[in-house]
Amino acid sequence: MHTTTTTRPPKINRVHNFNPGPSTLPLEVLQTVQHELLDYRGTGMSIMETSHRTEEFEEINSATMNLLRELLGLGKEYHVIFLGGGASTQFSMIPMNFLPAGKSAAYTDTGVWANKAIKEAKLLGNVSVVASSKEQSYTYIPQIEEFKIPSDSSYFHMTSNNTIFGTQWHWWPETEQVPLVCDMSSDFCSRTLDYSKFSLIYAGAQKNIGPAGVTVVIIRDHLLAKCKDGNPTMFDYRTHVKNDSLYNTPPVFAIYMMRLVLEWIKTNGGLSGIEKINHDKQATIYGLMDKHDDFYRGTVQKDSRSWMNLTMRLPNEQLEELFLKESKTAGFIGLKGHRDVGGIRVSLYNALTLDSALQLAEFMKTFRKSH
Repeated sequence: MHTTTTTRPPKINRVHNFNPGPSTLPLEVLQTVQHELLDYRGTGMSIMETSHRTEEFEEINSATMNLLRELLGLGKEYHVIFLGGGASTQFSMIPMNFLPAGKSAAYTDTGVWANKAIKEAKLLGNVSVVASSKEQSYTYIPQIEEFKIPSDSSYFHMTSNNTIFGTQWHWWPETEQVPLVCDMSSDFCSRTLDYSKFSLIYAGAQKNIGPAGVTVVIIRDHLLAKCKDGNPTMFDYRTHVKNDSLYNTPPVFAIYMMRLVLEWIKTNGGLSGIEKINHDKQATIYGLMDKHDDFYRGTVQKDSRSWMNLTMRLPNEQLEELFLKESKTAGFIGLKGHRDVGGIRVSLYNALTLDSALQLAEFMKTFRKSH
């Protein structure tokens, strides 16, 4: 007798992924990618094998740009481009394009990445650091009365969220005629904002909107018109705007996945829907920390707390090591603080579910009772 056996698909064993970046991605997006991986919508090949000059990819590229404009409420005066090199490359590209000889750019120093942006800009021109929390170990976001932006600055640069130290801007300075430039790598598309305040926004995708490998840059017309001449072709923003990010081979697969994540955000209520979930996640963890602040001690001032990266210390390093060990065994991954500061860091990026935050809170309660 001939018998047939039916093989069942392997059980998905998904951990609670709190990695600070590359970070967790929506399960629905990963399942779509899995389904389309070998044959992208009837083409007979993977999107990874598809030329960036085909109609299929041009549709993906255009749709992704339009989704960003829609979600952020941006008008036609904004250009969306996708670049390689990570957000760190923008530390140099911005002054290369917008900091003329004899002029100065204003910067805020609120964390490691803000400080790195300053260092790169100083290699290319004059920089005025108008606000800094470095002397206080980056434990707070400066308030408006603490600094003044020179009116003749070429631009004013901020870093909206500071992943390592766990602070975030919850207010935006009025810059008058000075173009506002912002590195939003770690909180991009996580909340509602008046994005029309910004002349340039840049963000690595690997925190909230996709995998590593692509950087979003959004530039307003009036700033693009100020690009300096004489830059290498690949480091001139006008090159990529003119060619819709297709001057050279773009990170095709990362852009494809970014489109899927942006569609997922739209399906889940857009930025206002995502913001509500993010609010509930951070309130869950911070609420527990505040209730038991003798055990879970926050490391930054409360009015500067990040919704994306929640940092804390336990009573001693031995307990922190035990916390990391036991949490990993329980399925909570990526909670170790950055090597420069130690401690615990809870990263609550968009795709991290509220259920994961709630379960982590229960683990934290149990751990405190046990130790």
